[in-house]
Amino acid sequence: MTTTHLLYLHGFRSSPRSFKAERLAAWLAQHRPGVTWWCPQLPPSPREAMAMVDERTAGWPRDTRAVVGSSLGGYYASVVAGRHGGRCVVINPAVEPARDLARHVGELTAFHDPTQRFEFRAEYLDELRAMRPAVPAHPERTLAIIAKGDELLDWREMSARHAGARLRLIEGSDHALSDFDDHLPALLEFLALGP
Repeated sequence: MTTTHLLYLHGFRSSPRSFKAERLAAWLAQHRPGVTWWCPQLPPSPREAMAMVDERTAGWPRDTRAVVGSSLGGYYASVVAGRHGGRCVVINPAVEPARDLARHVGELTAFHDPTQRFEFRAEYLDELRAMRPAVPAHPERTLAIIAKGDELLDWREMSARHAGARLRLIEGSDHALSDFDDHLPALLEFLALGP
């Protein structure tokens, strides 16, 4: 079934200006302009981020919606798919973000605009723990794109967390998945959006 509504969730300190989000948005605008696309700027609070997503996508159809998430956005994408159904693509997804982000508590800068500062609070770690996604009832509805060359997250941990999902394990690459264009066709095919 073709995806009619697509949500993209960026990673920690990232934004809708993520090159993966921009590349996917440009492809949709050119080839599938009828697809509803939303890539929000997520607030630092995980609870607020998920509340915003839940509210904005409440009317989206369950069967033809999909979510793509990268890094922390991949963790969020698993939460969203678990709550609302649809297909899910995770790109180098965070598995234990409360553990991994504990050292980042404090004032930080945004990746795409270092003049933008925000506070990442200790209570956000509890919010991440509280929303830990369950093992998906339908793992076949998830595509996990995982780079062995990820310099921030362990590909073995990511692969184990997404056991049963369709797995695209990449030799090399990096956390940002700089070779995203090489994997875009597989992503589009999984979402039934391909040419």
